[in-house]
Order: sequence, then structure tokens, then C-alpha cells
Amino acid sequence: MSLYGPKQLADSMRTVRKNTILIAEDIPEKDYGFRPAPETRSVAETLVHIASLSWFDRFLHEEEHLSSLEGFDFGAVSKKSEIEEKRPRPKSEVLALLRTEGERWSQWVEGLPEALLAEQVRMPGGASKNRLEMLLGTKEHEMHHRAQLMVIERLLGIVPHLTRNRRPVRETAKS
Repeated sequence: MSLYGPKQLADSMRTVRKNTILIAEDIPEKDYGFRPAPETRSVAETLVHIASLSWFDRFLHEEEHLSSLEGFDFGAVSKKSEIEEKRPRPKSEVLALLRTEGERWSQWVEGLPEALLAEQVRMPGGASKNRLEMLLGTKEHEMHHRAQLMVIERLLGIVPHLTRNRRPVRETAKS
């Protein structure tokens, strides 16, 4: 019996993505080009990066079904991702991409057999992880970037929705 499997991961990722989308909605389109420092991703680039994380998972675990990442050309994947991130998009397209790709990833994960999720994948340097652990890493990766976006919200003078939702009603009205 598994306590945490594909259904639980998909449900959890839907919650994570819902919160990412709420942040994307809160940030005005005029600020989608904002960069907190030179040589960092803009708001839009970060959101597209988040949306595109699922593409790598499908490539790795389904299309190529790689059993080892030793010698894998991560640089080529990063360059392809960077080109996609830098392509100008209106806010509505970024939001649609987040919604579509998030649900596509969740539905895909829900359909994965537990036997596949238990398969070991060799990491560079010789360690290994099972596919479920790697897919959990995708959720963690999104949460990492979502935290960056919450700091950016503060820099832009926006109180993040998770903070607004915890405040008493009278305090929220002042924000």
C-alpha cells in the first residue's frame, strides 16, 4: 500500500499551481517585465519557466524514458527553455499557459502506474532517485520560484494573496 502516489501528487500540484496562478493574476501586466536584479528572469520569464517544467518531465519520463542522467546535456535543455521564456507574451497568454500546462501535467501524473514511479533513475555522480521523487522535485521547483515571485510582489508593493488571506477583515481592508 502506498500512502503517497500519483493521485496525491497530482492533487497537491493542482494546489501549488492554483497559488502560482493567483500570484500571476495579482501582478499587473505592466510589471511582467520587472527583474529584481540584472541577469535574473523577469516576472513573465519566471512564470513561463514554471509552466514549462512539465515539458521536461514528459520528455525525461515518457518520451525518452531515460534511466540515467549521467552525461545528459542539461545545457541544451536550458537553452531551449530560455528561448521559450524570452518569447514575448501578453499576460493572458502566460496565464493560459500556466493553467493548461499545470492541468496537463497533473492529469499525466494521475495516469502514471506506481511501478513506473518506483523506477530508479541514475543521477550525475552516481546517486539515484525514483521517478516519484523526481516528480516531487518538479513541485518543489515551482514552489521555489513561487516564493521568488512573492518577494517580487512585495518589491512591487503588492501584498501576496496568502498573506492577505490570513489577515483579519479590518486589517485587509486597509491594505
